[in-house]
Amino acid sequence: MNYHIHETDVDLKTNKFHRLNELLVFVTGFNEFYKEKYKGIHLPITSVKDLSRLPFTTKRELAEDQKLYPPYGRNHSYPEGSYIRYHQTSGTTGRPLKVLDTAKSWDWWSDCWVEVLKSAGVTKKDRAYLAFSFGPFIGFWAAHEAVQKLGSMAIPGGSMSSEERLNSMLQNEATVLFCTPSYALHLAEVAEKLGLNIQDSTIRKIITAGEPGGSVPSTRAQIENLWGAKLFDHVGMTEIGAYGYSCQEQRGLHVNEAQFIAEVINPDTLEHVAPGERGELVLTNLGRFGYPMIRYRTGDAVVYQPEACACGTPFLFLPGGLLGRTDDMVVIRGVNIYPSSIEAIVREFASIKEFRIIYYTELEMNQVKVQIEGPEEVVPMLAQLLRKRVGLRIEVEWMEDNSLPRFTMKARRVIDNRTAGVTV
Repeated sequence: MNYHIHETDVDLKTNKFHRLNELLVFVTGFNEFYKEKYKGIHLPITSVKDLSRLPFTTKRELAEDQKLYPPYGRNHSYPEGSYIRYHQTSGTTGRPLKVLDTAKSWDWWSDCWVEVLKSAGVTKKDRAYLAFSFGPFIGFWAAHEAVQKLGSMAIPGGSMSSEERLNSMLQNEATVLFCTPSYALHLAEVAEKLGLNIQDSTIRKIITAGEPGGSVPSTRAQIENLWGAKLFDHVGMTEIGAYGYSCQEQRGLHVNEAQFIAEVINPDTLEHVAPGERGELVLTNLGRFGYPMIRYRTGDAVVYQPEACACGTPFLFLPGGLLGRTDDMVVIRGVNIYPSSIEAIVREFASIKEFRIIYYTELEMNQVKVQIEGPEEVVPMLAQLLRKRVGLRIEVEWMEDNSLPRFTMKARRVIDNRTAGVTV
């Protein structure tokens, strides 16, 4: 097996394994989920090769554990009274996970988010507008905490319409906008209809999360052109933490290796992949003892490079950011289709306001088509570019304005109407 994990300098590597062993000693003594999972595991873990002794953790087994031990499962290391925060996953890939944080674990979460802010150049002088509703989604609760910890002003935009949010951020002269890539595009569309000039507004930075679009060059360029601002991407998961962020170079994402151990594996063989090969990101969080996650299979498809980014950050660099989900790849007539790859092509056309991908079955064959809102003359041009880039004839269907759904949180632009058991 090719055991490869990104290692920067000796001190960082030594510190990571020291903290990992502290975590392992703790969970095998106080966390019922990992105590059972790691029964018979010999400690300490002193090398990358030793990591293979630890089985992977999956979302499916965590969900099953919560089903067997309701409501919160056994992966909460402390008595219930020690926890102060409740969050849950979106449930887009299955049963939502319920996640609790102690005060100490929540402080660690916000520290991770502070690194996201610093990498984007956010300072105490900034006013951060958080354009989302404050529900159980963890990401922007943590962002709200981090903004205050950094000393910036946090302006919440919950329970508001898009028009109200736009007016609020403009009237309060916000300088940083937090939202999903889809919502940044939708806000720009609403601003145009209202005659609001957002390009000359005080918004100078946009920090996105929740979707791969923030690291898709064509999507990022479209958002930056519409807003006259620079976009920075961020990645995190309710169950793992805020683990990655983009830098001033805007070429991809850095994994915060001061707080996470990162691996990239082949999802089929479970072996580590070589630099430049597409694989699944596996993460271990080192500072969240209240809800630990060890060798967690994120389901995120990435490519890593061993060389440090030009910005000087020594952490693991993922060029292109998240490339999609390992489970969202669909084979159509022998060609691997990733929704993020189609989005990258669609977003090259600034006149396309919204789109949707539909998988369907016709004459016992699986097919794919793309629906778009925009000028009808774009249809043949997009179809030609999809054929050239994807290597597959993909139908492009023109839709009337405002006929496709808009999204304030994670976008759901893929509809799967395929019939089971047909030829791919």
